Amino acid sequence: MRLLSPADVRSLLAAHDVRPSRALGQNFLADPNTARRIVRLAGVVPGQRVLEIGPGVGSLTVALAAAVSPGGEVLALELDRHLLPVLGEVVGGLPEVRVVHGDALSADYDALLGGAGSWAMVSNLPYNVATPLVARLLDDVPRLAVLSVMVQKEVAERLAASPGSRASGAISVKVAYHATAAVVGTVPSTVFVPRPKVDSAVVRFERRTAPPVEVPSPAALFALARAGFAQRRKTLRQALRPALGGRVEEVLAAAGIPPMTRAEALTLDQWAALARAADASGPAAPGDGGDGGAGG
Repeated sequence: MRLLSPADVRSLLAAHDVRPSRALGQNFLADPNTARRIVRLAGVVPGQRVLEIGPGVGSLTVALAAAVSPGGEVLALELDRHLLPVLGEVVGGLPEVRVVHGDALSADYDALLGGAGSWAMVSNLPYNVATPLVARLLDDVPRLAVLSVMVQKEVAERLAASPGSRASGAISVKVAYHATAAVVGTVPSTVFVPRPKVDSAVVRFERRTAPPVEVPSPAALFALARAGFAQRRKTLRQALRPALGGRVEEVLAAAGIPPMTRAEALTLDQWAALARAADASGPAAPGDGGDGGAGG
């Protein structure tokens, strides 16, 4: 299986009259060595079933097909219908690859993945959907046991950041609840067509067999984190008032968290303590602001 060079990618785009879409965040991988390296960092082995979201012109798809053979499968989910003929030309003769047209943010993964057993995911994700997509996959697709995604370097650092670190955000709380995560490699902008303005990085997530903290409701935990990080410069006493209303100081005290603390300082254990304290204090009283901000 010959992997695609920059000249191959440009030739394919020209032959099919396809122009990369800024709206879809399309920057196509065009370097065989990088494609092989991503597959190696992901730990793909023969016989494995791999989901690839956003295969583009198939540069990474071909490398994945070679790695899962014999006996494996690559399910390539592509949103842009204009790329389907390109993919047909590049991977149409590879029995390991199945191309599906669909939107990864709204796809029915139970139907797509079918049957039983675990899958891996290896993808070069468009920068503009990386965070919400990873969040959805961690929440809703437990059959994805390992995820390796290439995203903008800054986004990668946020996804892999431990709660309580300066780079952390609301997504860091969700990631830490569901998985362990680490940046396993960086990728320069020069290996893409067209060349983006920023470098990328590969983040590897390994799903936990059980959450590391106990909370009454994971959704409520994540809602508190979103509220806390919605205004990063504010103290939690201020940032959580739209979500907790007049209970905010009571809840913070019950969780053992000083009211002047900021969201980025909280560990996952502290977020969990906050979620338990909020649940124990009962629902916010009507009119105290309890309905605002939690979904930010």
